[in-house]
Amino acid sequence: MAEIRNYTLNFGPQHPAAHGVLRLVLELDGEVIQRADPHIGLLHRATEKLAETRTYIQSVPYMDRLDYVSMMANEHAYVMAIEKLAGIEVPIRAQYIRVMFDEITRLLNHLLWIGAHGLDVGAMAVFLYAFREREDLMDMYEAVSGARMHAAYYRPGGVYRDLPDRMPQYRPSKYRSAKEVARLNENRQGSLLDFIDDFTRRFPQHVDEYETLLTDNRIWKQRTVGIGVVSAERALNLGFTGPMLRGSGVAWDLRKMQPYDVYDRVDFDVPVGANGDTYDRYLVRVEEMRQSNRIIKQCVDWLRANPGPVITDNHKVAPPSRVAMKANMEELIHHFKLFTEGMHVPEGEAYAAVEHPKGEFGIYLISDGANKPYRLKIRPPGFVHLSALDEMARGHMIADAVAIIGTMDIVFGEIDR
Repeated sequence: MAEIRNYTLNFGPQHPAAHGVLRLVLELDGEVIQRADPHIGLLHRATEKLAETRTYIQSVPYMDRLDYVSMMANEHAYVMAIEKLAGIEVPIRAQYIRVMFDEITRLLNHLLWIGAHGLDVGAMAVFLYAFREREDLMDMYEAVSGARMHAAYYRPGGVYRDLPDRMPQYRPSKYRSAKEVARLNENRQGSLLDFIDDFTRRFPQHVDEYETLLTDNRIWKQRTVGIGVVSAERALNLGFTGPMLRGSGVAWDLRKMQPYDVYDRVDFDVPVGANGDTYDRYLVRVEEMRQSNRIIKQCVDWLRANPGPVITDNHKVAPPSRVAMKANMEELIHHFKLFTEGMHVPEGEAYAAVEHPKGEFGIYLISDGANKPYRLKIRPPGFVHLSALDEMARGHMIADAVAIIGTMDIVFGEIDR
């Protein structure tokens, strides 16, 4: 009689569903997964080690590149750790700007996730819808920082600069007629805040469109209901955070439980699931998009009514204004010293965490009093979630492994850091 045995399959590292550099070794019995072994270490980002050789401010752009879909959320945790160690007070307007851009970043992340997750399990249209809205959000990033992705906008003590008074506009070209350009520029006539306000009014209807495409779609439900089930107790034991934890019914959100900046001043709800499966995690993230939109609207209203400084006036930490620097020798020296030698942070250690779109993103920072971190340790949410892939995938089919990778919302820059 023929011997029946399991066989091993290499899934990746270039598989389109792997959202980055993931090599997954699957042990299969027919098409059923018996064991899933994620291999990381193909990206070699080395962010934590590089930070030891850079001044504190030079490491801000590295944070953008960890999870290159949640750029400003990464920066937020890093600058908060520095502020904790150095005892830096952040102006209230800067705190509102940070919270607003954290939530814009959450929308950016969840829109890419819903589009890519849809593609993973065979839904094409939702990807095109999600990227339509991402364009507007990317324009907000670009208007405020000059970059569409790697913004480097947050600074110890605040943000790089205040919100611009006017939005960049499209111009007629051989690709776009004057009539089409006029239509595209309709909501770009005012300031960045006007543009964001217009977006918050349009966005709930767009979320309805995603739900029309997916929520009651029987193929989507067949691919996600009952797939990758994790109980609340097991999710806590595995160290899950963010939508992966809330999808299992645990209402843990750092914005509510350990509020930072002005999250205790804005009104929003924390959505939770009931079954801990891929479908519930989808519903949680969709509702999070609606809640983020609420927070952004509240921040826009407050920022309109309350002008003020957006970065600390301590020039050992933040540069003086360009006008002052060009008119005053002392300010010029401060500027030169800050960008060559960097700021010196008092000895000590600090941990700062934010409710990143994927979960708890934490920075553990040790300072020896120098102008560079003595040690930097990053606590990324994706690393913890990926470690549970074996448990979540056992007994499922190969195709379900794709849906499980999708529901984890993995980006490898933060995993192989």
